[in-house]
Amino acid sequence: MSGREGGEKKPLKQPKKQNREMDEEEKAFKQKQKEEQKKLEELKAKAAGKGPLATGGMKKCGKK
Repeated sequence: MSGREGGEKKPLKQPKKQNREMDEEEKAFKQKQKEEQKKLEELKAKAAGKGPLATGGMKKCGKK
């Protein structure tokens, strides 16, 4: 038995990703995603300042 056979084996190296040019459609899509993310962040910050939303419903009464 050699030293490495019984233990874990090294994972294979992943090939490097090729840097490719983005066309206009991809650039527009990325920009749109960034804008939507900003809107969501603003809405989350705005909603965090308020209390719970579901407080105005019907309340149950103990009397019958």
